Amino acid sequence: MSTHISVASPAGLPAVGDRRWVPLCPTVDVPEDEGRRIDTVPPVAAFRQNGEFFCIDDTCTHETYSLAEGWAENCVVECTLHFAKFSLRTGEPLAPPASEAVAVHPVAVVGDHLYGALPLGYLTRRPD
Repeated sequence: MSTHISVASPAGLPAVGDRRWVPLCPTVDVPEDEGRRIDTVPPVAAFRQNGEFFCIDDTCTHETYSLAEGWAENCVVECTLHFAKFSLRTGEPLAPPASEAVAVHPVAVVGDHLYGALPLGYLTRRPD
């Protein structure tokens, strides 16, 4: 069951409007050129490209399918269902059949952990 929790901002991370910093996963859990689905509601996906991290909404805007399952290259993720492509930097669709952008979220690395600044309405699980 997902519950809305308040997570204190890690030291040194700036306030980001109507968002809160949420621990996503250890950085080692995000392989280079691949995605990792994070079970928030709605789900988000973390990606690593050339050592840089990204966080976007995980669901393809063309049809309900996980973008974390897609191929990532040159800061672009390709949905494996119908081959729509999205920019990891802006969320903009780069190839049909998608025509609507996915949301992007600021990220930060603190120690060996990846954090995402998610909108306040996103639900997260309590840490185990």
